[in-house]
This record gives sequence, C-alpha cells and structure tokens, in this order.
Amino acid sequence: MSNRNRSVLTLLKLLVATFAVTGLLGVGVATAPAANADVYDSCTHSGCAEARDSNEIWASMGYPGSRDWYDWPDGQCNFAGGTYNNYEAELPEGHSYREFDVTPRACGAARQAYRLVVDLTTGEVYFSPNHYDDFYRL
Repeated sequence: MSNRNRSVLTLLKLLVATFAVTGLLGVGVATAPAANADVYDSCTHSGCAEARDSNEIWASMGYPGSRDWYDWPDGQCNFAGGTYNNYEAELPEGHSYREFDVTPRACGAARQAYRLVVDLTTGEVYFSPNHYDDFYRL
C-alpha cells in the first residue's frame, strides 16, 4: 500500500472515530435554526387595528431606541424592547430593527405576545400577534 493510500485510510478512520464518539456523547453539529415565520404583505389579523393605533403613537415618539417603559396617552404605559435582532432572518437581512409592545398596560405589568417590529432601514412596520411566529406588514 502506498503512503498516500495509508494517509487516506488513516484520515477515514479518524473521521469514523470522531463521528462515533460525538454520536455516543450526544454532541451534534450546531446549525442556525431554520426561519419558519410566515410574513404577510398585508395585515388581516384581528389585532391589526390595535397594532396600527399603537404604531401611530410609537411613531409620534420617534420610535425610541431604549429598552424601557414609556408613558402612554391614556395614563398607562407601554414597553419598547430595543433592538430586534432578526436572528432567524425572517425579515430582510442586513436591516436595523426595533421592537415595541402593542397593548398598553400598567407600568411593569406582564408583557403579552403582540409586537411591532420597525425596519429602520426602509420604514416598513410589521405586526406580530404571536411573538415572532408570524409577521403582518402594516
């Protein structure tokens, strides 16, 4: 057997051994999660009217960038979540985003799933009624 064939055989044995050990230890190859959200071109969800109203107020505040509670016109508060990172690339990649809660409530109260995501690059606004499982363009 030539030196080259021995080297290839040794390499193959090492690869087989590596896969066997990682399989026994339960170690897998890390991959990014698949983007699985649906993105709709128009807003047909029952929460769209509330999302539009909330968006008008956030827009009038200049879409604040700090993650914090903000005073709302009716004496309640609403939460700005800061940067939305688009980790799963469900919205256009390479853009900057901010996230905002839709439904006002008492300052510090538990947050619900309705969110607005503002694309700072294009000005597009998306409504997610289920915490980023679906996006509706407003």
